[in-house]
Amino acid sequence: MLRASAQATDTHIDLDALLGNESAANLGIPHGQALLAFTEAFMSGDQHLLASARHSLLEASSPELVVEAAGVAANFQRMVRIADATGIPVDDMSAPGGIAIREALGLAAFASAQHSLQTSH
Repeated sequence: MLRASAQATDTHIDLDALLGNESAANLGIPHGQALLAFTEAFMSGDQHLLASARHSLLEASSPELVVEAAGVAANFQRMVRIADATGIPVDDMSAPGGIAIREALGLAAFASAQHSLQTSH
């Protein structure tokens, strides 16, 4: 979705931001570092870290952006939970666009780590 949105608006983004690269986060995305920190805190479940990140995002931007960021994060969580609960199948893993993104983000390492955990038990 991020890639399609960036293409539609002719915005250059660096997918390394999705891996926590702070300098990549600001490329093409206003308040990118603060948004990245908010996202990381949201996903961590640490309420103190989230409060700090929310305050930093507010200081860097506006109350409206904080509300939008929280809404987007919550919506993604909702979509993932619904997909998991209903058994929606994973997208075609052989599609060229998906392969390029998985390679750029090094996502194969996650699958390897998960496989190692499963086979070690």
